[in-house]
Amino acid sequence: MRSTFYKVTIIIVLLLMYKKQYAQQDPQYTQYMYNTMSVNPGYAGQREVLNVTGLYRTQWVGLDGAPETQTFAVHSPLRNENIGLGFSVVNDKLGPSSEVYADANFSYTTPLDNNFTKLSFGLKTGFHNLNLDWSKGIYQDPDLLFNQPVNLWSPSIGAGIYLHSRKWYVGLSVPNFITTNHYDDFQESVAAERMHYFLIGGYVMYLSDDLALKPAFLVKAVSGAPLIADVSANLLIKEKVTLGLAWRWDDSVSALVGFQVSNNVYIGYAYDLTSTHLNNYNSGTHEIMIRFEPSIRRLISPRFF
Repeated sequence: MRSTFYKVTIIIVLLLMYKKQYAQQDPQYTQYMYNTMSVNPGYAGQREVLNVTGLYRTQWVGLDGAPETQTFAVHSPLRNENIGLGFSVVNDKLGPSSEVYADANFSYTTPLDNNFTKLSFGLKTGFHNLNLDWSKGIYQDPDLLFNQPVNLWSPSIGAGIYLHSRKWYVGLSVPNFITTNHYDDFQESVAAERMHYFLIGGYVMYLSDDLALKPAFLVKAVSGAPLIADVSANLLIKEKVTLGLAWRWDDSVSALVGFQVSNNVYIGYAYDLTSTHLNNYNSGTHEIMIRFEPSIRRLISPRFF
């Protein structure tokens, strides 16, 4: 199983490098490993119980107009455990813009290797809304047309594959195949958004009965913008406390902590320290998440992803 994980990961990474794709900054998360359905629809239902997750992120605290993101997601397997359904809403604010993504997620899972390894196919569809209020920004353009409020709606459809076992996972997804409009904070204008590619992966190593270590990564790529890569390592202690460190390439370093406060509730917090010149103008990034799983069903082995 381990060799399968390594082979698939290497193949996907090489494909991304061959295509010379790069990623622009979309809504991003430090605790991406606990917010997986927002990255890959194939994850819908993979917790094997009803899962409700909320996340709030405020980035670059102290900078006016800095990014702020709220995420809500719910997903669950159906009685036929090969099928998972989910729904997610993301509200992302940046300067004078507010973007809302609302999506329904569907996954179908087929067992491989006598059920030790499974392959999930995911689809997502929904809508995207871009709202721009230029009065909240500093945009100056002599053409009045480009100073009028903007409210644009567009459909979205994406897909993903998610290969996983009880100890590892790797997935590749495209959140939206349809070109939509978004706010370009560098040119302070509305720009066409290109297709993004997300690559995720993780591996759980059980160090003892009370300790489990999970390294994980997330790579975001799109042509015409720099590659974004996140690498993290989280240590689970007695299935109750999680401690972790993360690094975002050429952007930030992060510390993570989480508590399984009950059988049903997990609370996580992350703090990002900017590693670029922006660290002189902000006091860091805060991110908090709450995961609620109301089912009293206990899994045979603890889930670390």
